[in-house]
Amino acid sequence: MGGVEANASGADRNRSNSASTPLTKDMVEFLRDSMKQHLNFDPPYVFVVFGASGDLAKKKIYPTLWWLFRDNLLPNNVAFVGYARSDLTVDKLRSGFEKNCKVRDNEKDAFEDFIKKCSYIQGKYDDDEGFKKLKAFIDEYQATSNNQPVNRLYYLALPPNVFENVTTELRNNCMDNGDSWTRVIIEKPFGHDLKSSDHLSKHLSKLFKEDQMYRIDHYLGKEMVQNLMVLRFGNRIMAPSWNRDHIASVMISFKEDFGTGGRAGYFDTAGIIRDVMQNHLMQILTLVAMEKPASLDTENIRDEKVKVLKAIKPVELKDVVVGQYIANPDFNHPEAKHGYKDDEDVPKDSVTPTYALAVFHVHNERWEGVPFFMRCGKGLNEKKAEVRIQFKEVSGDIYPAGELKRTELVMRVNPDEAVYMKLMTKKPGMGFGVEETELDLTYNSRYKGTRLPDAYERLILEVFMGSQINFVRTDELEHAWRILTPVLDELEQKKIKPIEYKFGSRGPAEADELMKKHGFVFTGTYKWVAPENKL
Repeated sequence: MGGVEANASGADRNRSNSASTPLTKDMVEFLRDSMKQHLNFDPPYVFVVFGASGDLAKKKIYPTLWWLFRDNLLPNNVAFVGYARSDLTVDKLRSGFEKNCKVRDNEKDAFEDFIKKCSYIQGKYDDDEGFKKLKAFIDEYQATSNNQPVNRLYYLALPPNVFENVTTELRNNCMDNGDSWTRVIIEKPFGHDLKSSDHLSKHLSKLFKEDQMYRIDHYLGKEMVQNLMVLRFGNRIMAPSWNRDHIASVMISFKEDFGTGGRAGYFDTAGIIRDVMQNHLMQILTLVAMEKPASLDTENIRDEKVKVLKAIKPVELKDVVVGQYIANPDFNHPEAKHGYKDDEDVPKDSVTPTYALAVFHVHNERWEGVPFFMRCGKGLNEKKAEVRIQFKEVSGDIYPAGELKRTELVMRVNPDEAVYMKLMTKKPGMGFGVEETELDLTYNSRYKGTRLPDAYERLILEVFMGSQINFVRTDELEHAWRILTPVLDELEQKKIKPIEYKFGSRGPAEADELMKKHGFVFTGTYKWVAPENKL
């Protein structure tokens, strides 16, 4: 699942601001106070992790639950239940996730308290026995909680092929009785194409109401993605220029400097378009392009996002470039010696893309004619996720030809969360020579020492509070698949061979050429550097 892999190129760069760092007492009090109007901290809650023995549970879910528990942000009476087919105990389960929790010496007692709240149930996903054990656990937990109705959160960190069985068993055995609530967190992939996604959505709609389903896309929990709406609708200076009259193009990038990292078996069945573009990048596009919602109400925001998706026609093959990385022994990276197809879990004739660039057009009054580029890939020259708004050239340029570069507004999602505007300024000295510089809001500088919430922390808390503002609605999912399924089918049916690119490169040169064809201007004269890395 895109973005869960460890960062081989410096994951600890901002460790002081990571989720493993405790929040300050004042911050905890502020957050709890802000949550009280949406969350009752007193009733009993059960948080069940299906797929508890899997990588996502060990690397993300359990560590996140620990950090929230440690920082006193969870309800006062909560139990954590792991459910999987594996023959495990709580101690064995703990050994799988404890190192990822990064427990400090002064937190060991609190961690033991966390473990005491953890239980494990071994069970299959396709029969009643395990789910009846789970129901018995919840019933007993309710009995020991003065018979207060138990609120239930079920996190499905599972492969899609067991979703239907698990959700059916949950519906039949483990729902609330009406005096509490049930919420189901569904981890991507949400289907493989439009048909399978629609099938899954129809299945889920028979079992749960829309307000019970939380399709989680962890990118929607990232600080800078959530900042997009504030930047757009909270600053008067943005409104007049946020349209086709002023913007030349929008580029949404997701670049990883590592390979498939042990996920090659799964990745080869999906490819980079399904893994990243259909979900993370499509969600970001809707936030960039949407109209101002009537309010910050969840459904008002989702309605505007859906309007954007409805205005996008299915992508055509001529507007797509796909690539696949090959070995680059000269590049200084532990994975560079092996190409994608050198992995033992990848067929030697695989045509699964590890890189993709696609051009989208939003056919409405605001955006007609403005290309939206999405590019994503593995084994590239850097790790970076950003939105880059490139503005049109200045009319009536009075400076020597070629000196003025396009103004760009860049929202950097990670690493080094930042908002900066690349613009022209006068060179120091005599005359009117110009050069590029930036107006820079780097979070680590402006909010020095402030620990930014981890995406999973934020999203799990939102499920507790019942806020679906950062979760994917059924019709959002439908339209995202409608846009990409035809080109995915064509790529696979024609077995189109991806263009090879070396590990550690920018990706296929053909991708840059396609972007130039649609009007993107590469200057190559200026590169933003995070302030802490500047001399």
